Amino acid sequence: MNVTKNIGILNALIRITIGLTILSWSTAKMVKFPWRDSYLFIAICGAMKVAEGIVRFCPVTALFQRYQEMDQEKPLALGDGSNDGNVDEVLPYNPT
Repeated sequence: MNVTKNIGILNALIRITIGLTILSWSTAKMVKFPWRDSYLFIAICGAMKVAEGIVRFCPVTALFQRYQEMDQEKPLALGDGSNDGNVDEVLPYNPT
């Protein structure tokens, strides 16, 4: 897997800022209520956002971009090929 930068500088700075805010809030709550596991999960999510901002790579954005590329490359399968790829001639499915 080739990890290349897929988010911009401003997006990275926003992710770092929001991630540090979430991380500090959740750790403050964990000090007050250490028996609650939900604050640990929120802290991990905040740390993940900080890491995404530092590395400038977002796996969700990479999956979305990969899906878009695959969707553009995939030919439209229309069955017998009688309409030569014209999407306008495809009729919607009517079960009645």
